[in-house]
Amino acid sequence: MPPIDDHPLRYKLANELHARPFPTLTAPATAVFLALRTSIDVIGGARDAEMAHLHDLLDRFGAHHPQPGATHFSCAIGRHRLKWEMHAEFVTFTVFIDRLSVRPFDPADFEVFPEDWLARAPGKRITSALIRIDAMPLAEQAHEELSNWFVPESIAVSNVLDKSCLVATDFRIDAAGHQRMALFVNEGTGQRRIGRVVQRLCEIETYKSMSMLGYFRVKAIAPQLGQLEAEVADLMGHLRSSDENPDQTLGRLLDLSGDLEKLIADTSFRFGATEAYEAIVHQRITVLREERFMGRQTMGEFMSRRYDPAMRTVASTKSRMQSLADRAGRAGQLLRTKVEVSRSAQNQALLESMDRRADLALRLQETVEGLSVVAISYYAVSLLGYLVYPLAGPLGVSKGVLTAAVTVPVVLAVWWMVRRIKARI
Repeated sequence: MPPIDDHPLRYKLANELHARPFPTLTAPATAVFLALRTSIDVIGGARDAEMAHLHDLLDRFGAHHPQPGATHFSCAIGRHRLKWEMHAEFVTFTVFIDRLSVRPFDPADFEVFPEDWLARAPGKRITSALIRIDAMPLAEQAHEELSNWFVPESIAVSNVLDKSCLVATDFRIDAAGHQRMALFVNEGTGQRRIGRVVQRLCEIETYKSMSMLGYFRVKAIAPQLGQLEAEVADLMGHLRSSDENPDQTLGRLLDLSGDLEKLIADTSFRFGATEAYEAIVHQRITVLREERFMGRQTMGEFMSRRYDPAMRTVASTKSRMQSLADRAGRAGQLLRTKVEVSRSAQNQALLESMDRRADLALRLQETVEGLSVVAISYYAVSLLGYLVYPLAGPLGVSKGVLTAAVTVPVVLAVWWMVRRIKARI
């Protein structure tokens, strides 16, 4: 049997489902997480600077480099393990340390990333976190430790994955500049499950931060959008006014529509990304299967109370901009109709004026035509008189009588000739 030709992307399509594998972790451990937002100039394009930055870190520990074009990579760096991922808008570094610091959430753990290496990062930090992974203590002890580590009014705590783990965070940035997250693990919980929970926590924090960029983009464009809405409302009011020049109003509306379309184009990527990131945040929380712990709010409840309103603001602003564009489009159609009706009336008046002028021209032409017949007939009779005057004697008539006799036939002949020429023309 001859071999079957494979689609050129067959193996890439299959391997994509297994890309970015979860880490395997055991308690106790510490995860140090860093997410750098890519420069806006290279989003979706060449990422040579980000790859060079990764190579710089690996070279410091004598680690091997990833394959060209790789978007995720894991290796050992000294006594620790590194997990690196490249996304459309950001790059993440996660270092797993197989121990706990004596001081909970010790900023010294972040020193696994060299200071000068951080200073040369090609992007800006969008978030960083210290995740403390420990064995599950008694409920009262866990409650006391969490109360000491996190801000009480914003802490979110929940049992996840059928109570195999307890996760907690307050989504605040501490004095060292990092988010704090705690993960308590029940005995018998698998290493891959622990890794999945840590990965989900990092993803929730990263995508939450990235999606909030859309909210602050909304706040930045709010004055401009409000001004555009006021101008559209003002122009809509001019539609019913007979004093306004519709051509000028239409010109203003076209300029306004251009500004609005530019605003939509400038924000479409950010709003689309925000929508996608929001969906990922909620999906990651859903798969954790949260259960309440000692009356504390869950991460899902925290998001519904503080995060979801911001995302609804972004969605409503996107809808508001599209509605404004639709209103401007309808106003433009109405104004164009008004302009066309005005121009039709002008054209009708012009045609009527042209009809009057044509009628006057026709009458003048007929007058000139009559005068032409008279003039031609006069000269024709004069010339014909020279021919017939010698016959006056033999016929016994005077020249006046003879001239009168030939005048009528000559006039008729000239009139008939002029009509024939006019008909041919």
